[in-house]
Amino acid sequence: MHAFDVLGDPVRRRLLELLAEGERTAGELAAVAHEEFGISQPAASQHLKVLRENGFATVRPEGARRLYVVDTTPLREVDRWLEHFRHFWTSRMAALDTEIARGKRIRAQHHDEGNPE
Repeated sequence: MHAFDVLGDPVRRRLLELLAEGERTAGELAAVAHEEFGISQPAASQHLKVLRENGFATVRPEGARRLYVVDTTPLREVDRWLEHFRHFWTSRMAALDTEIARGKRIRAQHHDEGNPE
């Protein structure tokens, strides 16, 4: 499965967001998936399996629990692929930063002109 097929599913994206915050149990992840998406524990387990089989997460047993953690390797590959397109928004973001700074300077000048100090 291609990385974007894995990331194209909102449940899997949410599970990755949770894993980016730190290690989670399968039960915790399934509970969030149920609460936010209304899916069953077996359906959440299938999403975790897709993440695991495609290298986005690793799992380790701890007693009766299974602890998941994000694996950033495929995310780095996605980032490298996105590099081809980054120029489309990088220049726009730089222009936005310039305009924000310009607006701040103008507001500061107006504030200083109205301030007798």
